[in-house]
Amino acid sequence: MHALEHVAHRAGTAAILVRAGIVRPARPDRLVRAARALHHWGTTLATGAIISAIRHPDRTAIIDERGRLTWRQVDERSNALARALRARGLSAGDGVAILCRNHRGFVDATLAAMKLGLTGLYLNTMFAGPQIAEVVRRERPKAIIHDAEFAALADEAAAGLQRYLAWPEDAPAPPPRDGGEHPLLDELIADNDTSALHPPSRKGRVIILTSGTTGAPKGAQRNQPESVDPVAALLSRIPLRALEPTMIAAPLFHSWGMAHFALATSLSSTVVLTRRFEPEPTLAATASNRCTVLVVVPIMLSRIVELPAQTLDRFDLSHLRVIAASGSALPGELATRVMDRFGDVLYNLYGSTEVAWATIATPSDLRAAPGTAGRPPRGTVVRILGDDGRERGPGQTGRIFVGNEMMFEGYTGGESRDLVDGLMSPGDVGHFDAAGRLFVDGRADEMIVSGGENVFPREIEDLLAGHEDVEEVAVVGVDDEHFGQRLQAFVVPRAGRRCDEDALKDHVRRNLAGYKVPREIVFLDQLPRNATGKVVKRELPDGAARA
Repeated sequence: MHALEHVAHRAGTAAILVRAGIVRPARPDRLVRAARALHHWGTTLATGAIISAIRHPDRTAIIDERGRLTWRQVDERSNALARALRARGLSAGDGVAILCRNHRGFVDATLAAMKLGLTGLYLNTMFAGPQIAEVVRRERPKAIIHDAEFAALADEAAAGLQRYLAWPEDAPAPPPRDGGEHPLLDELIADNDTSALHPPSRKGRVIILTSGTTGAPKGAQRNQPESVDPVAALLSRIPLRALEPTMIAAPLFHSWGMAHFALATSLSSTVVLTRRFEPEPTLAATASNRCTVLVVVPIMLSRIVELPAQTLDRFDLSHLRVIAASGSALPGELATRVMDRFGDVLYNLYGSTEVAWATIATPSDLRAAPGTAGRPPRGTVVRILGDDGRERGPGQTGRIFVGNEMMFEGYTGGESRDLVDGLMSPGDVGHFDAAGRLFVDGRADEMIVSGGENVFPREIEDLLAGHEDVEEVAVVGVDDEHFGQRLQAFVVPRAGRRCDEDALKDHVRRNLAGYKVPREIVFLDQLPRNATGKVVKRELPDGAARA
């Protein structure tokens, strides 16, 4: 980057941070201390919490089912927990597995890990015991922090590890098989010094697991950012503001939930958390805390807008400025329904665990072109490349490649994603329209070849999802003696509606090419999904071979 471009870039970053309220007037002594913390700690999750505690010590940081914590308390709790873990032999570079729902214990564990320079391994709360054990064997953490409800689930994985309880209540499972008395985080915090720590010898790292929808989950490792540019990139497209309450309904162990917690520490925002997502309690917490931001995955939005109108009318959400969605495909029809109900406040981020983000669709994008993934935010490059490596033009489908500062370093097993000129493939294919908006056509490995024609399920799924009788749908390829593969659709009817197979086929036939009409439509009560709302197609019934 040339000198003038660098100056302009820095000025642009500063302008975004000022507009968001991250850079704002403060007491001189607090500004000096905050600058010193940034210098010593760099740009990490811990830094955001430390600076928030300096600048806004008495403002509420966390609201969960146990009550409220201020930024001072959050900082001091993580200091004490870090000291307790260090006294038990954990040091910079060691790993700690975290198997927690959304609550203060997750926050305590994450910030303590970053303050010690540990590698946080975030486990999916919907994993089965063997999956957890497999991931832990592969990643080899020295300790595991989990909620009491996961005690039996974690038994096999936790053998030989230090073990700590983050949330002790509501534990229907029997005590752990090792018979040990595992310390509660609250007890460790109460027994240790809460004063500030010195930065570790190396920065903490984060391992987020892939969704595992097409196989065993992989560990995607990522260092903490080297600058504030990633924060500015997201804020350039999503109008978050400092000191405003944010309801994070998306799982914190997922990259989307984790990203918004990181943003909240930078913005000194109040984070509202509930351990389990249910539509009505989530809306109630959003309304009662006057949250301006609601962070969700698309299946949560679907469940929210399916609530009866009289139920939705009970909640005053007039203060809601941003509904931020990511984690799985957002059908255009669902985006329109959400905005028709809550106003033009919906922002949809397309990305992956590996590339972090690629594009963000604003409300105006979603109104103009429902189903779009939006445009690249500041500092992000997205290109569509053909099999020959050449860039494709508007309307031409090819593989999506992304470049930004937050791309992962590779899987912990040593593999990586395809790279072309420094840009990484998230594994999807798509195209740009004439206005520069990205559309994701589907997973590259989900392409179905039927009778010699290439078909991506996403187009058919979006069309059927827009039908008045359909709640959700998944389309797969099934082995066929004559066509190689034939299309099979799994449809969940909308509540109170009856779906007719022939009518749905005619709907596809009227809108798409004949070879895109599913040969069979199977009706289900629900689709199998993981914790972030992605459909796990290999778990669909009948055991047919699938793309």
